[in-house]
Amino acid sequence: MAKPDFLEKFVSILGPERCKTSPEDLLTYAYDAYVREYLPDAVLFPKTTQEVSQIMKVASAEHIFVTPRGSGSGLGAGSLAKQGGIILCFTMMNRILEVNRSNRYAVLEPGVVISEFQKAVEPFDLFYPPDPGSATVASMGGAVAMNAGGMRGVKYGVTRDYLLGLEIVLPSGEIMETGAPTAKDVTGYDLTRLICGSEGTLALVTKIITRLLPKPKTKRTLQAIYNHVDDAGNTVAKIIEAGLIPATLELMDQTILKALEDFAHLGLPLDAKAMLLMDVDGDPEVVEKQAAQVAEFCRTQGARDIRVSRSEKENDQLWVARRSAFGAVARMRPTCVIEDATVPVSYLTSAIQKVMEIAERNRVQIAVLAHAGDGNLHPLILCDERDQDEMARVDRAMDEIVDYALSVGGTLSGEHGIGIAKAKYLRKQLSETSLKMMRAIKKTFDPQGILNPGSFLEHAA
Repeated sequence: MAKPDFLEKFVSILGPERCKTSPEDLLTYAYDAYVREYLPDAVLFPKTTQEVSQIMKVASAEHIFVTPRGSGSGLGAGSLAKQGGIILCFTMMNRILEVNRSNRYAVLEPGVVISEFQKAVEPFDLFYPPDPGSATVASMGGAVAMNAGGMRGVKYGVTRDYLLGLEIVLPSGEIMETGAPTAKDVTGYDLTRLICGSEGTLALVTKIITRLLPKPKTKRTLQAIYNHVDDAGNTVAKIIEAGLIPATLELMDQTILKALEDFAHLGLPLDAKAMLLMDVDGDPEVVEKQAAQVAEFCRTQGARDIRVSRSEKENDQLWVARRSAFGAVARMRPTCVIEDATVPVSYLTSAIQKVMEIAERNRVQIAVLAHAGDGNLHPLILCDERDQDEMARVDRAMDEIVDYALSVGGTLSGEHGIGIAKAKYLRKQLSETSLKMMRAIKKTFDPQGILNPGSFLEHAA
């Protein structure tokens, strides 16, 4: 626990303006998008790697718990001070240090917002593909910590696929670099990829080197409306089977469509059972051909209405619905529990059916959203955390969703991470040997256990 005399040392490093301790400030950083709150003892805002190093040297010497945080848009309490101590917030480390067009990479600090980074590289005709639904607020450091994926994962992969190197600060305060800004590097263990997805439990990321791609020359967005959810799921499977790889392939069920229409008045059909949103991108000739092929798959699988964009403005208009989905649905009930189990794409239709069956059997309301092209389900469980009986049914429903996903070869989490929300399920996917090795890695990086205490490994014990 951070004590007042220790806080004076942090003030000497950062100054009083970047060390927040008032009750109002602490409460502001006591939550993310998870349903619980954890109050820190202080919130610190470093601006340089050296400041982070100095902070960690004090924390290590005084055995003070430190939890890293970006924009706080996580869904599993990964950036909350679960056992008190300080939150190290990286929002002031938000500079893009270099965009190298010749070698197609960028160097940036962890507080840079993802969508702002994407916009910044576009004038260089470059493209950073990972695109979480929260990209307009989520930080690049948070994306690295969680190995965030998003809507373009089906074609372009996830954050890990674009990391070339990192600058990190260890819990001891030591500064270390991993990787290199080259296309190839097999020098020793791949520590860059180890840090990515470690949920802030091993080290603090202070610089990020990302690989960039040439910006696609054009893009078309397709919207397909269905009378049956199964038809939408089958469309996804057929598209992937045929070897077509859209840049995005998103599915929304009727509950989400109704919530969106109530929220944004987009003219969505309220009687539709599902909608697919898809992007195809690349060279103009290829894009036109693929758009026609995807539209035909939608038609043959039962889509009642198909719309194909003809301009960048229309692309953006069609995507308003998907980017508003979480907020629109969250308005329906006091609490929204968001799952992100992943199944093989061939099981997508049966997985959606299973989620609906689980919802009905447990008498809970579940809206289904999915990064359908890569099998990443996002069941949104709508409930009221003040109702103990309902929350018990929600817990049972989540148990069943996890069990089903794992039974067909899926995973606990596709992109939201484990945090504390799903830590109790770790033993269902990971063997005792795997957990033992992960704990050994944690012990090597953080022998005192001061970095992000109360994390997933501790809850799996």
